[in-house]
Amino acid sequence: MTLKHDVLVVGAGLSGLRTAIELADNCDVAILTKVHPLRSHSVAAQGGINAAMGPDDSWEQHAFDTVKGSDYLADQDVVEVLTREAPKAVIENERWGTAFSRTEDGDIAQRPFGGALFPRTCYAADRTGHNLLHTTFEQVLRKGITIYEEWFVTSLVSKDGKICGLTALEISTGEIIGIVAKSIVLATGGFGRIYGKSTNALINTGDGCALALRAGASLKDMEFIQFHPTTLFGSNILITEGARGEGGYLFNSSGDRFMKNYAPEQMELAPRDIVARAIRTEIEEGRGFENEFVHLDLRHLGEDKIEARLPGIRDISIDFAGIDPIDQPIPVQPGQHYSMGGIHCNKDGITSIPGLYAVGETSCMSVHGANRLGGNSLLETLVFGRLVGKSVSNYIKSCDFVDSSCVEEMAFKDRGKLQAMVVRQEGESPHNLRQEMKATMDQLVGVYRNQEQLEQALRVIRNLRERFENISIGPSDIRFNYSLVRTLELENMLTLAEIITMGALMRRESRGAHWRLDYPSRNDSEFLKHSLFTLMKNGAIKTEYIDVTLGQFEVKERAY
Repeated sequence: MTLKHDVLVVGAGLSGLRTAIELADNCDVAILTKVHPLRSHSVAAQGGINAAMGPDDSWEQHAFDTVKGSDYLADQDVVEVLTREAPKAVIENERWGTAFSRTEDGDIAQRPFGGALFPRTCYAADRTGHNLLHTTFEQVLRKGITIYEEWFVTSLVSKDGKICGLTALEISTGEIIGIVAKSIVLATGGFGRIYGKSTNALINTGDGCALALRAGASLKDMEFIQFHPTTLFGSNILITEGARGEGGYLFNSSGDRFMKNYAPEQMELAPRDIVARAIRTEIEEGRGFENEFVHLDLRHLGEDKIEARLPGIRDISIDFAGIDPIDQPIPVQPGQHYSMGGIHCNKDGITSIPGLYAVGETSCMSVHGANRLGGNSLLETLVFGRLVGKSVSNYIKSCDFVDSSCVEEMAFKDRGKLQAMVVRQEGESPHNLRQEMKATMDQLVGVYRNQEQLEQALRVIRNLRERFENISIGPSDIRFNYSLVRTLELENMLTLAEIITMGALMRRESRGAHWRLDYPSRNDSEFLKHSLFTLMKNGAIKTEYIDVTLGQFEVKERAY
């Protein structure tokens, strides 16, 4: 069986849904997702969405804060698009029904966030992503867009250098299905589950990036991994930056509000990379609690403010740590949170492969550079979801469907690969390989990095990739075979883990979220560039650097 649609959007988070909405009136668009859309990771975003809507704020100031926060690695033309379009994106979603928190005058409320000179983060208490995702999904339902729910994409298919479809595992039946399309948009989110300590959902395994790489597209800036400063100790559930935006304090075991030693002007509201390194330093130098965490103290905010602005954080603290933040400080530690790198594309989502587009966290346009400011990720999904949708709509007007035989051939090939995995009786445990990968990335490719540890990590990851060729998932039914899905995800994660580590070794400087203890200074003369990774036909990864697009903001030292 081979299906056909004009456009396939892979991923049903905010960026995928918004892209599909933009396309729905102009073509036959379908969404493929490995989970129900409302289980996409966008639902977990807590703190808010940035837009310069205050009387003293401006898109130019928002752009400057974004570029400075990126440690000057963001492409400034893309940042301009993001910040100019921000108010429109927020107001559009409000009119669709998002219940934003309000001021006493009835305006959309905005809270301070790290790295911003103005309170420009619009929010819906501390469940902003949840509200935005539900509202956007309602629009998808209203437009009657086809959704292939619980399908896992196994390959992208091209002919004569142009995308012509994909193959996917229908999880409920275990069948590999081919789908012909004029264009494919990858909106699969990040790859945080390469790490053990991560705020990401279990589904964030980098599938889109790995698919694009194998299809011939390049990945960019993969070494830049954002570690959120405040994840709940023990589970690494996100504790929103909004908690600090509302006035929360960070304390070490000596009772010292230590951010004064790292960012005396912005304190707890310095950019995330700075706060994460500060917490990691306090812990490593013996000023953490149990050598594991510091305290985020909200008690002085009072019960009424916590209940009104941070009800979800209170619930999380009670349910997962047995701590009520009204009465006790919250134990927090840095954890992997976001991927600044992704599929190399321009501001219209166009990759090097005609017909293949990328949007959201799986893309790298690059709007976040070396470090993303909180509140800009939800914004990116909505702004560029709409713009990429327009770009795809223009592209398919001049395209015809190709002969479906190439898609059918790839589906046959993938069936053979998956069958071999299922019938193998003995071999390596995918679970063991996954746990070893996570521990390696946590310990050796974390907040702080150095040559020796990165080289060790690269050896381990490459060994794991070799061992993966002999995995055994054990006997099981082909229907709802999540052991098989987890194994396919592991294959994608091991590919990306190697590239992340290679990028970190190549970049002999410290910039944004990438911090080398052996190269502690930023080196603009050699590394004010994007890293690029391309899979060659012989299986080797080609590495190179390309220029950053500069603009009106002069490259300076980043002081807070």
